[in-house]
Amino acid sequence: MPDRGPGHPADALVCPGCGRRHGVDERFCEGCGMPLIHDADPAADDEVSERHQRARKIKPQLAEGPLVRVAGARNQTEAEFIQGLLLEEGVPSLLKRTAGFDVPDFLAAGPRDVFVPQSGAATAREVLLQADLIDEAPPGARGATVDPRRLLIGLVVALIIGALLVWAVSALHS
Repeated sequence: MPDRGPGHPADALVCPGCGRRHGVDERFCEGCGMPLIHDADPAADDEVSERHQRARKIKPQLAEGPLVRVAGARNQTEAEFIQGLLLEEGVPSLLKRTAGFDVPDFLAAGPRDVFVPQSGAATAREVLLQADLIDEAPPGARGATVDPRRLLIGLVVALIIGALLVWAVSALHS
């Protein structure tokens, strides 16, 4: 194989996120901040796989942190639809079968949970709210929280009223 000089096009760097070309002296993409990689075949730009196209849509700032559940779907098709909506906004997502559903993994039936990285959760909820796919309350917030002091006061008042009723009924029978 002939020795290629440093100016050879195969030595050019490319951003794996947005696909921009950069010189060999740069290390990070000016546009999106991703680390640059060597371009193995500069003539293959037109033949980008589906996986690379999806990866280019992901915004790195929305791909950080632990996974959090943002939505639920009734089946695989609905979950993939939600995943596509999120990807269009740059939010990566992961689908998992909802716990407790007893159907083999290779079947598309059964509910799915949609998870996103924590940094993309707010954006994901906003997208899903606009599409009317989730309610206003974030997942896990089933009802309003109760202040423990108010609960204790309510229980004491109920106990006092119960005691008064028992006393009144026993006084009437005596």
